Amino acid sequence: MTIRVAIHHKTTYRFDRLVEIAPHVVRLRPAPHCRTPIQSYSLKIAPAEHFINWQQDSFSNHLARLVFPERASELSLDVEVIADMTVINPFDFFLEESAEHYPFKYDKQSKRDLAPYLVISEKGPKLQAWIKNVDRSKTPIVNFLVGLNAELQKQIGYLIRIEPGVQSCEETLEKGTGSCRDSAWLLVQILRHLGLAARFVSGYLVQLTADVKALDGPSGPEADFTDLHAWAEVYVPGAGWLGLDPTSGLFAAEGHIPLACTPDPVSAAPVTGATGVCKVEFEYENKVTRIHEDPRVTKPFNASQWKHVDALGRKVDRELKKHKVNLTMGGEPTFVSIDDMESAQWNTAALGEDKRRLAGTLLQALKKKFTRGAVTHFGQGKWYPGEQVPRWALGLFWRVDKEPLWRNAQLLADETKPGKTPDRIASQFMQTLAGNLGVRAGHIVPAYEDRLHYLDVEGSLPANVEIEDNKLQDPLERKRLQKVFAQGLDKVVGYTLPLAWLDDRRRKGWYSCDWYFRREVMYLIPGDSPMGFRLPLNSIPWTPPEKKHRQFEKDPFAEEEPLDTSAAQQGGEEDEADSIFHTALCVEIRNGHLYVFLPPVERLVHYVALLQAVEDTAAALKTPVILEGYEPPRDSRLRKLMITPDPGVIEVNIHPGHDWKELTYITENLYETARQCRLGTEKFMIDGKHTGTGGGNHVTMGAARAEDSPFLRRPDLLGSLIRYWQNHPCLSYLFSGQFIGPTSQAPRVDEARDDNLYELEIALQQLSEGETRQPWLVDRILRNFLVDLTGNTHRAEFCVDKLYSPDSASGRLGLVEFRNFEMPPHWQMSALQMLLLRSLVAHFWQHPYHKPLINWGTELHDRFLLPHFTWQDLGWVVDDLRSAGYPFELEWFAPFQEFRFPHYGT
Repeated sequence: MTIRVAIHHKTTYRFDRLVEIAPHVVRLRPAPHCRTPIQSYSLKIAPAEHFINWQQDSFSNHLARLVFPERASELSLDVEVIADMTVINPFDFFLEESAEHYPFKYDKQSKRDLAPYLVISEKGPKLQAWIKNVDRSKTPIVNFLVGLNAELQKQIGYLIRIEPGVQSCEETLEKGTGSCRDSAWLLVQILRHLGLAARFVSGYLVQLTADVKALDGPSGPEADFTDLHAWAEVYVPGAGWLGLDPTSGLFAAEGHIPLACTPDPVSAAPVTGATGVCKVEFEYENKVTRIHEDPRVTKPFNASQWKHVDALGRKVDRELKKHKVNLTMGGEPTFVSIDDMESAQWNTAALGEDKRRLAGTLLQALKKKFTRGAVTHFGQGKWYPGEQVPRWALGLFWRVDKEPLWRNAQLLADETKPGKTPDRIASQFMQTLAGNLGVRAGHIVPAYEDRLHYLDVEGSLPANVEIEDNKLQDPLERKRLQKVFAQGLDKVVGYTLPLAWLDDRRRKGWYSCDWYFRREVMYLIPGDSPMGFRLPLNSIPWTPPEKKHRQFEKDPFAEEEPLDTSAAQQGGEEDEADSIFHTALCVEIRNGHLYVFLPPVERLVHYVALLQAVEDTAAALKTPVILEGYEPPRDSRLRKLMITPDPGVIEVNIHPGHDWKELTYITENLYETARQCRLGTEKFMIDGKHTGTGGGNHVTMGAARAEDSPFLRRPDLLGSLIRYWQNHPCLSYLFSGQFIGPTSQAPRVDEARDDNLYELEIALQQLSEGETRQPWLVDRILRNFLVDLTGNTHRAEFCVDKLYSPDSASGRLGLVEFRNFEMPPHWQMSALQMLLLRSLVAHFWQHPYHKPLINWGTELHDRFLLPHFTWQDLGWVVDDLRSAGYPFELEWFAPFQEFRFPHYGT
């Protein structure tokens, strides 16, 4: 998308008397070879009585020759240039084979044509010394020119010099400073001494403030800027004239608009002429104004548009609050590395060292941005077939009531920094923690790596390899073997404390039990995971089923007990249970850090109490810890943010916002924080096409408590959304990625099964209007329709996995996930998507949508994958919302249209 600008340049000379004005030559019209598209040009001269003749000089530059027949007290030159700042790649050129490397020689004809540009006019000692230091070994010509230009920019400081004329090369090198014309002339002479044809260029420099500040190097001007400027051009066979700007060290691009290109600075002066003797007042103005800019992904809205979007967001909030919808919205945005777009971990692979490092950096940054008194948790997430270990999952947890979960942030170690905790601390920590929990330290069990297993592995190695270079094909197994033998088979890996909160008629508190083993020592299951995930639970004493300690998930609809941790910090009256349970707390030292593995706990109050005991222990021993193991149990009084890996991306499961203000705050700060951590929201394909991250920006909608979910209270609300999405395919395809259809991550209800529509229509008719006391109703009616080809409820445009699942309490959260949204490049685009959803919810809450489903047939893909029909359909959606009292503008969605259907060519 091109930005059109107007350059206004006015120069005024006011004389103290009427004077004769000699003929003037003005070189203020863009040169014929200017690559920046010039839409219009005007030159206004005062006094009005004058003659003007447009000419071209011997170098094809435009010049205006002005003759003034009468005396005047003022001379004014007023220039306006309208230009399209179409992006120009300064390196987009071919090279003749003979000129691919420096040094090279011009052929006889070229040398004859370029003769004026090869004339050396300065040969001072400082210039000769500078040229002598230039490396003239065989070098690719582009690298040579880039290096030469950058070196000159580094050595010659820029200053504004109002004196007329150009400094000599000797003076510029001696002072180490100069104006743009001084540096340009110095570069011209250097190039000619090196055997390269060069010319001096006078022109306009246009610099527009960047939409996004640069992470590395200067971000450019704080405001749009233009001025007269000078640079050099060098002639390279095949490429032609290439612009080099030694003031900035950059190649000339769309912001460099040449006015005159000549062998010598004198013949490139913008204005030359004379007047009679007088005193002169000089005025000069040069400014650039944006007169048209299309919405784009780096700046999707102007200030006025966003003001209206924000006002609409607040209006929808008032509607939702008025009708007590209790809507919350979260999401799962995805990010990719800014610096590495080629490696497997940022394209196809789920795991990677750099991905894990950047995720840890982002976690710490988001903790500072969003939370107070939060705990960082390093656990394990999903485990997919074909992957040797479960994927990592980094979590942030904090309380809604703003009470701290963890009081002293200094006692939470940062694993990205080197650790210095000695091994002996692990035993001390576990014993102190046992005392704080009120259980006997005698239950603590040291853990070892399985000696027999690793000796067997060692014995199976080829006779001519060593442990350090074991040649195993599996990289994980290779590293594991090296690590185990490096630390020693007799070394204690860590310590385990069997632990559970028991609460029944006979007992209440923290209890422990004795674990003992047939081999007398607890050997961990071989692997790479934390020791808490490798406990040999099948080897501890057998317990009759009726005596086993069982844990049950808390029902999301159950009443919440107070978070009074004082009663939950005590041990049982007899700290040893009469049964053996399988949950345990573990402590181990890894990479110099003390890791505490937390066991699964049923109730949040007990988990909070356990955290307090761990923090008290860390404070007593002055030892920071890293928490891992099991997450806190799900509770509406706890906020949660998770960072997990997905193929090619990092996924952030962001905490939900309760209103528009909170939602935009979360979205904006997430995008900016991720960017500061060098994580971006866009990629480029091999052919240069602009694309998203390749991951989704799934939106979850529900309520703070499951029982308040608008989808469980009003089943017809989900029915209305399904009908409306099916009737308007633009909502599926404009915001989606390029992977669509029945085998995609989010197929529509009318993709895959032709007979699905008929049955779905019957099912939707069963959804009663108004609030219901049967929260399971909407799930049972629609669950078997919102699926993909294989019947998977997770891979569907409307995902109801966590609405009211019959399988588990964790699936009864009242949430609906909209999975068809691709990650938009800008936070305001993401916010507009959410506003669209919020507006539809507010509208359908008051006016359910009953129009029948449409059998699109092959038209679904034949029409709505084309930009015209998608934009037309979106216009109808906007009209519907405007009729309902939500003043959307179709132009707000132009960035999505440009991103989804980019315009190439002319």
